[in-house]
Amino acid sequence: MTVTTGFDLQHIQRLRKWAIGVCLLGAVGLSMVTVTQWGDGVFHKGMESVGLGAIVVAIVGRAWCSLYIGGRKKAEIVDTGPYSISRNPLYLFSHLAAFGIGAQTGSLILALVFTTISVLVFHFTVRREEAWLLNEFGAPYADYMRRVPRNGPDFSRWRDNPSLEIRPQFFLTTLRDGLVFLLAIPIFEGIEHLQEIGWLAPLLHLP
Repeated sequence: MTVTTGFDLQHIQRLRKWAIGVCLLGAVGLSMVTVTQWGDGVFHKGMESVGLGAIVVAIVGRAWCSLYIGGRKKAEIVDTGPYSISRNPLYLFSHLAAFGIGAQTGSLILALVFTTISVLVFHFTVRREEAWLLNEFGAPYADYMRRVPRNGPDFSRWRDNPSLEIRPQFFLTTLRDGLVFLLAIPIFEGIEHLQEIGWLAPLLHLP
């Protein structure tokens, strides 16, 4: 087995988090000067509700993925459970969370902006990770790449383990990180309140 030098997976993941954080802060700044063209009506409330559902599903989904991948990514090829239908299910749930966060603005456009940011940032992360995994594990990982789509999901590929060795630390860390997504609710409610009382002046009206 060939070991790749000069590749720090944790460093790449930290850079990814910083990149997402900076981009999302920019998107939050954009939300401060925009307002939905339908006001605080049924569509606005509906988008917030759909977004909340997406965030909850994302939190649960990310925690589910961590049961399989937690602590194993650099040690073995995980190809069962959610990783049997997608090579990056954890990131797919992160995209869903990004949509849910953006939907808390009540704007479909901003929800799609947040999702696009997530997809772009994770795209470059995935390419680096796949290059490392292919070099590290060789033919078995190449076979996994052929069998399972990068994103998917392809439910026809589903296979699972009869039992799992759970690593609570990774599960709880992923769950904790996911709960941070819920902060989008008070943040965007606060922005809407500041717009209503005139402290923030909307410049754009978006669907």
